[in-house]
Amino acid sequence: MNLKKAIKDIDRPFLIAGPCSAETEEQVNDVVQQIAKHTSANLLRAGIWKPRTRPNSFEGVGQEALPWFVAAGKSVGLPTSVEIANRQHVEAALKAGVDVLWIGARTTVNPFAVQEIADVLKGVAIPVMVKNPVNPDLELWLGAFERLEQAGLTDLVAIHRGFSFYKHPKYRNVPSWEIPIALKERLPHIPIICDPSHISGRRDLLAEVAQKAMDLNFDGLMIESHPDPDNAWSDSFQQITPLVLSELMGGLILRSPSIASSHGEQLLEMREKIGVLDDRLFDILSARMKISEEVGNFKREQKITILQQEHWEKVISKRLISSEDYELTQQFVRKIMDAIHQESIRHQTKVMNPKNT
Repeated sequence: MNLKKAIKDIDRPFLIAGPCSAETEEQVNDVVQQIAKHTSANLLRAGIWKPRTRPNSFEGVGQEALPWFVAAGKSVGLPTSVEIANRQHVEAALKAGVDVLWIGARTTVNPFAVQEIADVLKGVAIPVMVKNPVNPDLELWLGAFERLEQAGLTDLVAIHRGFSFYKHPKYRNVPSWEIPIALKERLPHIPIICDPSHISGRRDLLAEVAQKAMDLNFDGLMIESHPDPDNAWSDSFQQITPLVLSELMGGLILRSPSIASSHGEQLLEMREKIGVLDDRLFDILSARMKISEEVGNFKREQKITILQQEHWEKVISKRLISSEDYELTQQFVRKIMDAIHQESIRHQTKVMNPKNT
Protein backbone atom coordinates (compact mmCIF):
# COMPACT_ATOMS: atom_id res chain seq x y z
CA MET A 1 0.00 0.00 0.00
CA ASN A 2 1.21 3.51 -0.84
CA LEU A 3 -0.35 5.47 2.00
CA LYS A 4 0.71 8.97 0.95
CA LYS A 5 -0.71 8.40 -2.54
CA ALA A 6 -3.94 6.99 -1.12
CA ILE A 7 -4.38 10.07 1.07
CA LYS A 8 -3.64 12.38 -1.84
CA ASP A 9 -5.95 10.58 -4.28
CA ILE A 10 -9.16 10.76 -2.23
CA ASP A 11 -11.30 13.69 -1.23
CA ARG A 12 -10.63 14.79 2.35
CA PRO A 13 -10.85 13.45 4.94
CA PHE A 14 -8.94 10.17 4.76
CA LEU A 15 -10.55 8.12 7.55
CA ILE A 16 -8.74 5.66 9.82
CA ALA A 17 -11.14 3.82 12.14
CA GLY A 18 -11.17 0.90 14.53
CA PRO A 19 -11.16 -0.03 18.20
CA CYS A 20 -8.73 1.30 20.75
CA SER A 21 -7.86 -2.34 21.47
CA ALA A 22 -8.39 -5.65 19.74
CA GLU A 23 -10.11 -7.55 22.56
CA THR A 24 -11.51 -10.79 21.12
CA GLU A 25 -11.77 -12.27 17.65
CA GLU A 26 -15.54 -11.76 17.76
CA GLN A 27 -15.20 -8.09 18.75
CA VAL A 28 -12.65 -7.43 16.00
CA ASN A 29 -14.81 -9.03 13.31
CA ASP A 30 -17.92 -7.26 14.57
CA VAL A 31 -16.44 -3.77 14.57
CA VAL A 32 -14.68 -4.21 11.22
CA GLN A 33 -17.89 -5.40 9.57
CA GLN A 34 -19.81 -2.45 11.03
CA ILE A 35 -17.14 0.05 9.98
CA ALA A 36 -17.25 -1.28 6.42
CA LYS A 37 -21.05 -1.14 6.42
CA HIS A 38 -21.64 2.30 7.95
CA THR A 39 -18.58 4.38 7.06
CA SER A 40 -16.26 5.18 4.19
CA ALA A 41 -13.16 4.25 6.18
CA ASN A 42 -9.95 3.98 4.19
CA LEU A 43 -7.77 2.22 6.75
CA LEU A 44 -8.48 0.11 9.84
CA ARG A 45 -6.70 0.59 13.16
CA ALA A 46 -6.49 -1.53 16.31
CA GLY A 47 -4.29 -1.58 19.38
CA ILE A 48 -2.53 -4.92 19.71
CA TRP A 49 0.04 -3.96 22.35
CA LYS A 50 -1.17 -1.18 24.67
CA PRO A 51 1.41 0.95 26.53
CA ARG A 52 -0.58 1.71 29.68
CA THR A 53 0.42 4.26 32.30
CA ARG A 54 -0.17 1.93 35.25
CA PRO A 55 0.46 -1.82 35.55
CA ASN A 56 -2.39 -4.31 35.98
CA SER A 57 -4.56 -2.49 33.44
CA PHE A 58 -5.43 -4.05 30.09
CA GLU A 59 -2.26 -3.95 27.99
CA GLY A 60 -3.64 -5.57 24.87
CA VAL A 61 -4.10 -9.16 23.76
CA GLY A 62 -0.75 -9.04 22.02
CA GLN A 63 0.50 -11.00 19.04
CA GLU A 64 -2.41 -13.43 19.21
CA ALA A 65 -4.74 -10.69 17.89
CA LEU A 66 -2.74 -9.95 14.74
CA PRO A 67 -4.20 -12.73 12.55
CA TRP A 68 -7.75 -11.86 13.71
CA PHE A 69 -7.30 -8.26 12.68
CA VAL A 70 -5.58 -8.91 9.36
CA ALA A 71 -8.21 -11.50 8.40
CA ALA A 72 -11.03 -9.14 9.38
CA GLY A 73 -9.55 -6.40 7.21
CA LYS A 74 -9.21 -8.73 4.23
CA SER A 75 -12.81 -9.84 4.64
CA VAL A 76 -14.01 -6.30 3.89
CA GLY A 77 -11.19 -5.28 1.56
CA LEU A 78 -9.61 -2.73 3.90
CA PRO A 79 -5.94 -2.41 4.85
CA THR A 80 -4.88 -2.62 8.49
CA SER A 81 -2.62 -0.63 10.79
CA VAL A 82 -1.24 -1.33 14.26
CA GLU A 83 0.95 0.48 16.79
CA ILE A 84 4.49 -0.78 17.22
CA ALA A 85 7.00 0.18 19.92
CA ASN A 86 10.00 -2.11 19.45
CA ARG A 87 11.74 -4.59 17.16
CA GLN A 88 9.59 -7.54 18.28
CA HIS A 89 6.38 -5.66 17.48
CA VAL A 90 7.66 -4.72 14.02
CA GLU A 91 8.72 -8.26 13.17
CA ALA A 92 5.42 -9.76 14.38
CA ALA A 93 3.30 -7.19 12.49
CA LEU A 94 5.24 -7.68 9.26
CA LYS A 95 4.99 -11.45 9.54
CA ALA A 96 1.22 -11.22 10.07
CA GLY A 97 0.78 -9.08 6.96
CA VAL A 98 -0.21 -5.75 8.56
CA ASP A 99 -0.29 -3.05 5.87
CA VAL A 100 0.66 0.07 7.84
CA LEU A 101 2.58 0.62 11.08
CA TRP A 102 2.27 3.52 13.46
CA ILE A 103 4.63 4.74 16.15
CA GLY A 104 2.77 5.90 19.25
CA ALA A 105 3.30 9.06 21.27
CA ARG A 106 5.04 7.25 24.13
CA THR A 107 7.53 5.79 21.67
CA THR A 108 8.13 8.94 19.59
CA VAL A 109 9.38 10.63 22.75
CA ASN A 110 12.24 8.11 22.96
CA PRO A 111 14.89 8.48 20.20
CA PHE A 112 16.44 5.12 21.13
CA ALA A 113 13.14 3.33 20.49
CA VAL A 114 12.53 5.18 17.22
CA GLN A 115 16.03 4.36 16.03
CA GLU A 116 15.51 0.67 16.86
CA ILE A 117 12.35 0.68 14.75
CA ALA A 118 14.09 2.53 11.92
CA ASP A 119 16.95 0.02 11.95
CA VAL A 120 14.67 -3.02 11.70
CA LEU A 121 12.68 -1.39 8.88
CA LYS A 122 15.68 -0.69 6.64
CA GLY A 123 14.90 -2.07 3.22
CA VAL A 124 11.22 -2.68 4.04
CA ALA A 125 8.70 -0.88 1.83
CA ILE A 126 5.90 -0.21 4.31
CA PRO A 127 4.07 2.99 5.28
CA VAL A 128 4.76 4.31 8.77
CA MET A 129 2.64 6.84 10.65
CA VAL A 130 4.24 8.80 13.49
CA LYS A 131 2.24 10.26 16.34
CA ASN A 132 3.51 13.40 18.02
CA PRO A 133 5.47 12.82 21.24
CA VAL A 134 3.49 13.08 24.48
CA ASN A 135 5.26 16.32 25.38
CA PRO A 136 4.99 19.41 23.13
CA ASP A 137 8.39 19.09 21.46
CA LEU A 138 8.43 19.74 17.72
CA GLU A 139 12.09 18.76 17.41
CA LEU A 140 11.42 15.26 18.80
CA TRP A 141 8.63 14.78 16.27
CA LEU A 142 10.87 16.01 13.45
CA GLY A 143 13.68 13.79 14.69
CA ALA A 144 11.51 10.69 14.42
CA PHE A 145 10.81 11.42 10.76
CA GLU A 146 14.48 12.11 10.10
CA ARG A 147 15.50 8.75 11.61
CA LEU A 148 12.97 6.91 9.46
CA GLU A 149 13.93 8.80 6.31
CA GLN A 150 17.61 8.05 6.92
CA ALA A 151 16.64 4.36 7.05
CA GLY A 152 15.19 4.70 3.54
CA LEU A 153 11.51 4.97 4.48
CA THR A 154 9.62 7.48 2.35
CA ASP A 155 5.93 6.63 2.80
CA LEU A 156 5.52 8.58 6.04
CA VAL A 157 2.49 10.25 7.62
CA ALA A 158 2.11 12.34 10.78
CA ILE A 159 -0.64 11.86 13.37
CA HIS A 160 -1.51 14.74 15.68
CA ARG A 161 -2.98 13.35 18.93
CA GLY A 162 -2.37 16.27 21.30
CA PHE A 163 0.06 16.79 24.16
CA SER A 164 0.07 15.73 27.78
CA PHE A 165 -1.19 18.30 30.29
CA TYR A 166 -1.90 17.67 33.96
CA LYS A 167 -5.64 17.82 34.67
CA HIS A 168 -6.68 20.02 31.76
CA PRO A 169 -10.32 21.11 32.25
CA LYS A 170 -11.38 20.22 28.71
CA TYR A 171 -8.99 17.96 26.82
CA ARG A 172 -7.32 14.67 27.61
CA ASN A 173 -4.38 15.89 25.54
CA VAL A 174 -4.17 19.57 24.66
CA PRO A 175 -4.22 20.05 20.85
CA SER A 176 -1.67 22.92 20.72
CA TRP A 177 -2.52 23.32 17.03
CA GLU A 178 0.49 25.55 16.43
CA ILE A 179 2.81 22.53 16.70
CA PRO A 180 1.34 20.42 13.86
CA ILE A 181 1.09 23.63 11.81
CA ALA A 182 4.82 24.16 12.42
CA LEU A 183 5.48 20.53 11.44
CA LYS A 184 3.64 21.11 8.17
CA GLU A 185 5.79 24.16 7.55
CA ARG A 186 9.00 22.19 8.15
CA LEU A 187 7.87 18.99 6.39
CA PRO A 188 5.34 20.04 3.71
CA HIS A 189 5.63 16.64 1.98
CA ILE A 190 4.26 14.79 5.04
CA PRO A 191 0.45 14.42 5.24
CA ILE A 192 -1.08 15.08 8.67
CA ILE A 193 -3.89 13.05 10.22
CA CYS A 194 -5.69 14.28 13.35
CA ASP A 195 -6.61 11.89 16.17
CA PRO A 196 -9.63 13.51 17.89
CA SER A 197 -10.10 10.46 20.14
CA HIS A 198 -6.88 11.02 22.08
CA ILE A 199 -7.13 14.81 22.03
CA SER A 200 -10.64 14.84 23.46
CA GLY A 201 -10.66 11.75 25.65
CA ARG A 202 -14.46 11.96 25.55
CA ARG A 203 -16.88 11.28 22.77
CA ASP A 204 -18.87 14.52 23.09
CA LEU A 205 -15.83 16.53 21.91
CA LEU A 206 -14.94 14.39 18.90
CA ALA A 207 -16.98 16.35 16.35
CA GLU A 208 -15.61 19.69 17.56
CA VAL A 209 -11.99 18.56 17.33
CA ALA A 210 -12.56 16.83 13.97
CA GLN A 211 -14.11 19.98 12.53
CA LYS A 212 -11.19 22.11 13.74
CA ALA A 213 -8.78 19.71 12.05
CA MET A 214 -10.69 19.99 8.79
CA ASP A 215 -10.75 23.79 9.03
CA LEU A 216 -6.96 23.68 9.44
CA ASN A 217 -6.72 21.59 6.25
CA PHE A 218 -5.56 18.35 7.89
CA ASP A 219 -5.56 15.44 5.48
CA GLY A 220 -7.60 13.01 7.54
CA LEU A 221 -8.86 11.69 10.86
CA MET A 222 -8.11 8.70 13.07
CA ILE A 223 -11.14 7.95 15.26
CA GLU A 224 -11.61 5.03 17.62
CA SER A 225 -14.74 2.97 17.07
CA HIS A 226 -16.10 0.04 19.07
CA PRO A 227 -19.31 -2.03 18.74
CA ASP A 228 -20.08 -1.46 22.45
CA PRO A 229 -18.04 1.57 23.61
CA ASP A 230 -19.29 1.67 27.20
CA ASN A 231 -17.98 -1.84 27.77
CA ALA A 232 -14.67 -1.43 25.93
CA TRP A 233 -11.65 -2.84 27.73
CA SER A 234 -9.69 0.40 27.26
CA ASP A 235 -10.51 4.09 26.74
CA SER A 236 -14.26 3.51 26.74
CA PHE A 237 -15.14 7.22 27.14
CA GLN A 238 -13.59 8.26 23.84
CA GLN A 239 -14.90 5.50 21.55
CA ILE A 240 -18.06 5.59 19.44
CA THR A 241 -19.99 3.01 17.45
CA PRO A 242 -19.44 2.83 13.69
CA LEU A 243 -22.97 4.18 13.17
CA VAL A 244 -22.26 7.24 15.33
CA LEU A 245 -18.95 7.63 13.50
CA SER A 246 -20.86 7.72 10.22
CA GLU A 247 -23.08 10.49 11.61
CA LEU A 248 -20.06 12.44 12.82
CA MET A 249 -18.38 12.25 9.42
CA GLY A 250 -21.59 13.24 7.67
CA GLY A 251 -21.88 16.32 9.87
CA LEU A 252 -18.44 17.72 9.04
CA ILE A 253 -18.28 20.92 7.02
CA LEU A 254 -15.55 20.43 4.42
CA ARG A 255 -14.14 23.68 3.10
CA SER A 256 -11.79 24.09 0.16
CA PRO A 257 -8.14 24.98 0.81
CA SER A 258 -8.03 26.84 -2.51
CA ILE A 259 -9.54 30.23 -3.31
CA ALA A 260 -11.93 30.80 -6.18
CA SER A 261 -10.51 33.26 -8.72
CA SER A 262 -13.63 35.43 -8.35
CA HIS A 263 -12.85 35.99 -4.67
CA GLY A 264 -9.09 36.29 -4.98
CA GLU A 265 -8.93 40.09 -5.20
CA GLN A 266 -11.22 40.57 -2.21
CA LEU A 267 -9.11 38.25 -0.04
CA LEU A 268 -5.89 39.85 -1.29
CA GLU A 269 -7.20 43.28 -0.26
CA MET A 270 -7.97 42.04 3.28
CA ARG A 271 -4.57 40.36 3.53
CA GLU A 272 -2.85 43.57 2.45
CA LYS A 273 -4.65 45.42 5.25
CA ILE A 274 -3.44 42.79 7.72
CA GLY A 275 0.10 43.15 6.34
CA VAL A 276 0.02 46.92 6.94
CA LEU A 277 -1.14 46.35 10.52
CA ASP A 278 1.56 43.71 11.06
CA ASP A 279 4.19 46.21 9.88
CA ARG A 280 2.86 48.76 12.36
CA LEU A 281 2.87 46.16 15.15
CA PHE A 282 6.54 45.35 14.59
CA ASP A 283 7.46 49.01 14.29
CA ILE A 284 5.79 49.61 17.66
CA LEU A 285 7.50 46.58 19.21
CA SER A 286 10.87 47.76 17.92
CA ALA A 287 10.28 51.21 19.41
CA ARG A 288 9.21 49.61 22.69
CA MET A 289 12.44 47.61 22.90
CA LYS A 290 14.51 50.76 22.35
CA ILE A 291 12.81 52.23 25.41
CA SER A 292 13.52 48.95 27.25
CA GLU A 293 17.21 49.54 26.56
CA GLU A 294 16.87 53.05 28.03
CA VAL A 295 15.29 51.40 31.09
CA GLY A 296 18.23 48.98 31.19
CA ASN A 297 20.71 51.86 31.18
CA PHE A 298 18.84 53.49 34.06
CA LYS A 299 18.78 50.23 36.06
CA ARG A 300 22.49 49.69 35.45
CA GLU A 301 23.31 53.18 36.73
CA GLN A 302 21.06 52.79 39.76
CA LYS A 303 22.13 49.18 40.37
CA ILE A 304 18.54 47.91 40.16
CA THR A 305 17.63 44.34 39.17
CA ILE A 306 16.18 43.72 35.74
CA LEU A 307 13.11 41.91 37.03
CA GLN A 308 10.74 44.10 39.02
CA GLN A 309 8.15 41.52 40.03
CA GLU A 310 5.63 43.87 41.63
CA HIS A 311 5.61 46.17 38.58
CA TRP A 312 5.30 43.21 36.19
CA GLU A 313 2.34 41.79 38.11
CA LYS A 314 0.56 45.17 37.87
CA VAL A 315 1.24 45.34 34.12
CA ILE A 316 0.03 41.84 33.34
CA SER A 317 -3.01 42.19 35.61
CA LYS A 318 -4.06 45.37 33.81
CA ARG A 319 -3.75 43.76 30.39
CA LEU A 320 -5.65 40.64 31.42
CA ILE A 321 -8.49 42.70 32.86
CA SER A 322 -8.64 44.68 29.60
CA SER A 323 -8.59 41.60 27.34
CA GLU A 324 -12.36 41.68 26.76
CA ASP A 325 -12.14 45.34 25.70
CA TYR A 326 -9.65 44.26 23.04
CA GLU A 327 -11.91 41.31 22.10
CA LEU A 328 -8.97 39.00 22.79
CA THR A 329 -8.80 35.94 25.04
CA GLN A 330 -6.87 36.18 28.29
CA GLN A 331 -4.79 33.21 27.18
CA PHE A 332 -3.69 35.07 24.04
CA VAL A 333 -2.98 38.30 25.92
CA ARG A 334 -0.94 36.38 28.48
CA LYS A 335 1.18 34.70 25.78
CA ILE A 336 1.81 38.01 23.99
CA MET A 337 2.72 39.86 27.18
CA ASP A 338 5.00 37.05 28.34
CA ALA A 339 6.80 37.10 24.98
CA ILE A 340 7.17 40.90 25.08
CA HIS A 341 8.43 40.72 28.65
CA GLN A 342 11.07 38.13 27.79
CA GLU A 343 12.25 40.15 24.80
CA SER A 344 12.39 43.27 27.00
CA ILE A 345 14.51 41.37 29.53
CA ARG A 346 16.83 40.31 26.71
CA HIS A 347 17.31 43.92 25.59
CA GLN A 348 17.88 45.12 29.14
CA THR A 349 20.38 42.30 29.72
CA LYS A 350 22.25 43.32 26.55
CA VAL A 351 22.69 46.81 28.02
CA MET A 352 23.35 45.83 31.63
CA ASN A 353 25.61 42.82 31.03
CA PRO A 354 27.05 43.27 27.53
CA LYS A 355 29.78 40.65 28.13
CA ASN A 356 27.15 37.98 28.76
CA THR A 357 25.13 38.54 25.60
